[in-house]
Amino acid sequence: ERTGLPRATAHRLAVALEGHRLVRRTPVGAWAPGPALAELGRGVADLAELAGRHLVTLRDVSGESAQFYVRDGASRVCVAAAERAHGLRDTVPVGARLPMTAGSAAHALLAFAPADEVTPLLPSASFTARTLLDVRRRGWAHSIAEREPGVASLSAPVRDAAGGVLGAVSISGPVERLGRRPAPEVVGAVLDAAGA
Repeated sequence: ERTGLPRATAHRLAVALEGHRLVRRTPVGAWAPGPALAELGRGVADLAELAGRHLVTLRDVSGESAQFYVRDGASRVCVAAAERAHGLRDTVPVGARLPMTAGSAAHALLAFAPADEVTPLLPSASFTARTLLDVRRRGWAHSIAEREPGVASLSAPVRDAAGGVLGAVSISGPVERLGRRPAPEVVGAVLDAAGA
């Protein structure tokens, strides 16, 4: 009733979702969340836990705050973070939803996405298609003051065994510390974290 769909259409959709285990029928015939939703949630939680361990190392090696982002449509969500204990830092809390139109993590996620998903975002992005080609070529992304004035970030895609992009590992901090051109050892640390 709340969907505004005809009853037959809503039923057909629910049965299709049931086939994919996204919904299930209770013993009294009502629809409820299915087991596949819990499995999907556990997958993200496991990935966030694994990323969190590597982010601590990355933070300690780089001296900057470290984050792990996953893409959710036109947004990216921080699912794990390791913040600097003191000094000036860029804090991105776990659960923060940021646009895919600014920042090196957005570059790293979009550089390997299908063109039909990237093209609609480019008119409002603070980067160009050329930027994404450069990221694809070198395997890492760098941005300066795209998301926040005075903040630089460096990111790399995290891939699964088949080469698909699961997310992006990132460090961020003041431009004065991270630099306009990232040092090779810092780029190496981000790439090592993404690989791990």
